[in-house]
Amino acid sequence: MNPRLLVPFYEHPADRPDAWSAVIEAAPSLYGVVLNPASGAGERPDPAFADVAARLRTAGTRVLGYTDTAYGRRPHGEVVAELLRHRDWYGADGAFLDQVPAEAEALAHYRRLAVAARSAGARAVVLNHGTHPDPGYADLADLLVTFEGPWDTYRNLDLPVADHYCHLVYAAPSGVRPATPVHCVVPGAGAHPWGTLPHGLEPEPAR
Repeated sequence: MNPRLLVPFYEHPADRPDAWSAVIEAAPSLYGVVLNPASGAGERPDPAFADVAARLRTAGTRVLGYTDTAYGRRPHGEVVAELLRHRDWYGADGAFLDQVPAEAEALAHYRRLAVAARSAGARAVVLNHGTHPDPGYADLADLLVTFEGPWDTYRNLDLPVADHYCHLVYAAPSGVRPATPVHCVVPGAGAHPWGTLPHGLEPEPAR
C-alpha cells in the first residue's frame, strides 16, 4: 500500500487560505482531511468551512467530521447529533471520533457509535485512541489511530504496524515518516500542533 496522509488541520480557512489551498491540491495523496470548525461541528454552520469541505470533496478526498467522544463519557445522542451536523452542514462523508478509550469495556458503546456514523453516511470511520487499543476495535472502524504524540517519544517505541493503523506524530523534523501506511507528521508542537501542515504540504512563503 502506498503511504497516504490523514490530515488533521485545525485552522480557520479565513486565517490560512493558502494552507487550505495546499491541502486541496494534495488531495490525490490524502487518505482524508479531518474537518474541525469549532472543536467539533460547532453550534451553527460556518460558510468558510463549508466552502473548503466542498472543494475537498470535488478534489476527491474524504472529509472526516471531528467529534470528541470524551473517552466514552459523552452521551451517544450528543455524539450522533454532532455527526449529523457535520454531514448536513459540511457534507462530511467520514467520521473522526477523538478521545476513544483503548479498553475492551467500551467496545459496546463504540460499536453503537460506529453503526450510527455509517447510518449517517460515513464511508470511513476513524477512531483516535492515541495508543494501541484492544483488538476488538478493529472490527468497528476503517482506521485506528494507535499513536498520537511527539516525535521524541515515537522514535523510541516499537509499535505494532498494520494497514488499518495510523500514527499521528507532531514536533517532528522533516524527512521522517511513521511506519504505518496512513499517517501524518507535522512540525508543530505545544498545545496546538495540528495548526501546522504535514511536511511537504506547507505553501511557499510569499516573496
